Amino acid sequence: MKAHEKRAFKDQLYEQFARIAKALANPHRLELLEVLAQCERSVEALAQETGLSVANASQHLQVLRAAHLVDVRRAGVSIYYRLADEAVFPLWQALRYVGETHLAEVVHVVQTFLQDREHLHSIGAEALLQGLAEQQVILLDVRPAEEYTAGHLPQARSVPLEELEARLQEIPRDKEIVAYCRGPYCVFADEAVALLRARGYHAHRLEPGLPDWRALGFPVEV
Repeated sequence: MKAHEKRAFKDQLYEQFARIAKALANPHRLELLEVLAQCERSVEALAQETGLSVANASQHLQVLRAAHLVDVRRAGVSIYYRLADEAVFPLWQALRYVGETHLAEVVHVVQTFLQDREHLHSIGAEALLQGLAEQQVILLDVRPAEEYTAGHLPQARSVPLEELEARLQEIPRDKEIVAYCRGPYCVFADEAVALLRARGYHAHRLEPGLPDWRALGFPVEV
């Protein structure tokens, strides 16, 4: 390969990789990817979930689609978005890890807004599996019901956060309760554990959310 051909090859190659980086270079688009890691959603649902207008959410989704990070499914007049494939979530996961490791600002924001998490005694995946095997743990999925239906941890019960207080009679008091949600920056499980403890339950928060659990190679039920 001649020198000018090599340069042209490198320029064109890295330009394509840069398309992905450009698509990720927006906080709203990162949040959309994190929500879509749970299950496919309509534009309207994604807009509501992320606090965007429908038009703004649609624009961000088009950028992600142009970079082949998301795909669409049409059902009548509705359009549903989903991650393009299983390689997309590890991309966000790696970006998240680098940010947590190298950006003091990320640590500061997490400590500022999630300072109460230190008192929740979070447990890891291995501890949960052991507890489930010994039948000493009741596992609660406190995400929205449609996310549970799309995929959930083994033996998990669907008790969306907004229904938890009204359904406390369904939860035994002689077991350890573990609640999980979408991931490390989701506070559904934090709020669930705080409520359960206030009502006298022995409750913990699971550290990984569903996508991280799946990425660890652990089973997921659909």
